[in-house]
Amino acid sequence: MQATENTNDDFLFIDDSDEDDIIDELNGDAWKVLIVDDDPEIHSVTQLALSDLVVLGRRLEYLHAYSGKDACELIEEHDDIVLVLLDVVMETDDAGLNVVKHIREELCREDIRIVLRTGQPGYAPEESVIKDYDINDYKTKTELTRRKLVTTVYAAIRSYQQISTVSQNRIGLEKIIEAAADLLELHSVQAFGQGVLQQLNRLLGDDVCGLFCARGQGIISSADDLSFYILGQQGHSAVIVNQKLDTLKNEQISSQVASCFGQKQHNFDDKNVSLYLASGGYRAVIYLELANELTETQQQLIEVFLTNIAIGYENVHLFQKLRNAAYKDWLTELPNRLEFVNLLDQFSNSDNQDLVAALVDINHFSDINDGLGQDVGNLLLAAVARRLSGLSEECQIARVGADVFGVIGPSEFINPDCLSALFYQPFDAGEQKLPINACIGFCTKEYARLPGVKVLNQINIALNLAKKNREQHCMYYMQEMEDKTLWRLGMIRQLRTDFSENRLELWYQPQLSLETGKVIGAEALLRWRTADGAFISPEIFIPLAEYSGLIIEIGDWVINQACLQITTLEEQGFDQVSISVNVSIPQFRRSNFVDNIIETTKAHKVQASKLELEITENILMDEPQVVIDSLLKLKEQGISIALDDFGTGYSSLSYLQKLPFDRLKVDRSFVNDITQPGQSLIADTIINLGKQMNLKVIAEGVEDLAQEAHLKEQGCHEVQGYYYAKPMPEQDFLAFLQKNK
Repeated sequence: MQATENTNDDFLFIDDSDEDDIIDELNGDAWKVLIVDDDPEIHSVTQLALSDLVVLGRRLEYLHAYSGKDACELIEEHDDIVLVLLDVVMETDDAGLNVVKHIREELCREDIRIVLRTGQPGYAPEESVIKDYDINDYKTKTELTRRKLVTTVYAAIRSYQQISTVSQNRIGLEKIIEAAADLLELHSVQAFGQGVLQQLNRLLGDDVCGLFCARGQGIISSADDLSFYILGQQGHSAVIVNQKLDTLKNEQISSQVASCFGQKQHNFDDKNVSLYLASGGYRAVIYLELANELTETQQQLIEVFLTNIAIGYENVHLFQKLRNAAYKDWLTELPNRLEFVNLLDQFSNSDNQDLVAALVDINHFSDINDGLGQDVGNLLLAAVARRLSGLSEECQIARVGADVFGVIGPSEFINPDCLSALFYQPFDAGEQKLPINACIGFCTKEYARLPGVKVLNQINIALNLAKKNREQHCMYYMQEMEDKTLWRLGMIRQLRTDFSENRLELWYQPQLSLETGKVIGAEALLRWRTADGAFISPEIFIPLAEYSGLIIEIGDWVINQACLQITTLEEQGFDQVSISVNVSIPQFRRSNFVDNIIETTKAHKVQASKLELEITENILMDEPQVVIDSLLKLKEQGISIALDDFGTGYSSLSYLQKLPFDRLKVDRSFVNDITQPGQSLIADTIINLGKQMNLKVIAEGVEDLAQEAHLKEQGCHEVQGYYYAKPMPEQDFLAFLQKNK
């Protein structure tokens, strides 16, 4: 005969053992056990049977549900339930199994242990259900004596603890892997230290108050001793980062950090922990203040965490060294050009309209290097860096080039007066006291554009103009400066293109003898016809050609074309007509200038005397002895030399005796008003001077008959100007010669 449920319940907790219950040392926590049964008496006798039970150092705390629905609600409310003693048959035959499904499938609680109980053996669940839903045990109530219940509960809680530990370790290891990946993205020691503290806070699941400490030397720019510095903080003030640990004035923290660092091992205490981190010779101490004592699992996870990130600590040091090499000047330890560009990025993005950026260029620094040696030059640069750094703590200083420094700061400090004043006193460079000055370019926040390299270009434009200005050595960037620079670059680019595509031409202005009226020569004048047929004035493109250095190639081309023209003139019977060519300072500075001209005349087999080179007084004043030597060598080959624009410069009259001139040219500025009363003195003097020195004299810019008459009266030999003919292309020039035979 089947026993009734009440009959079975009478046997529920018969004590069948004389053994003592399992008692462990108590702590303050308790295991939460949910009793689910529609019979209130079962709740009472279960709680009574387990009333004195202590499992793994904790007592049991009970929650009660009298239906499957109540059980589901309680489990959702309490996420710390560890064990459910669950009746199978309650409001429905499968109410208990529905609770199991809710726990496992909907709440996804794999850790809760479940013990099924029933007073009716016929309602036992299928074996597959027990396996699929991880049911810890299944007992009929007649089987559950007190001893068996205690054993079942103890085994279930032990199982819960093991599962929980494994789960905590798994979650902890996942956090460690994520932490290591996050920390690998940090590229400064300070950011790494801060990141370690944040990851420890995440790993321990508690509000950690901590410090990341290490020796400051080599990390903090101002650190010159072996003191401990705070490189990261959690729960303290951010202002203590990069400061000495002693600034906290906490003897306990200082002592524990020093002890951990010296002993090279972790120190665990109830209230605080000192963790030792080392890899590749780089060492640090992490000091943590704890709200609760660390569990064994937490200590194990910390060990794994530190082992996992140690190589990252070494890497971040190496990265910082590489960054210093890339962004710091080795001599002055200031930021270098790359870092200054980054600082200019910040400058451009700043909302502070009072900021100014500048470049300071030491004048004639190469002379100091060459005369006193590079060591003295380096000492001078270091001295300039120190004086600039003393401007203000609000200013940022960098060494941008060999002798160029960058500064950024408020206009109160970054202005012509303040920066120029830094150079009033000599600089100490070893045993030398060196007086120096500088050119300075400025850019205010108003004109600064993104990115930083653009701002650097803007300041450079102002600096270059300051270096070219003889009166002012300080210039502020203005937009029109850049517009003019861009225009010049565009014109130079176009000139190079058109020259390579043979769009430059030589035009010829006839030169006539005043005595015979016959053409005795022509001045070759360069013309630039663009692709659209327009002409660009020589007053515009000749200075650009000289500025860009293209004048060297153009000058060689002009000499070659002049020789070809002389050959053409000879072939057409005009063998008494010479060609004059203007030469520039850059051409004279070339070591092979003279040889090239001589070789060109020989290559075209022209009579050297039919080629005349016109030089200006500016060339004479540039490097007089070089010019004298060159002209003498050219004269030896028979090439004629004319002095152009005589009287407009500042050359000494003694050069007229030293140099082998054949002809003096009277500048058009002296010819324009030659017929006006009292305005002919200079032109007359030049003509007379030329005649006394047995030089041919030619006046240019003659525009009317009265000017010609005056020049004849003074005994001038030759003329050129619009009165006779304007400059003309080659074919027109040949036609002009035919007409004026």
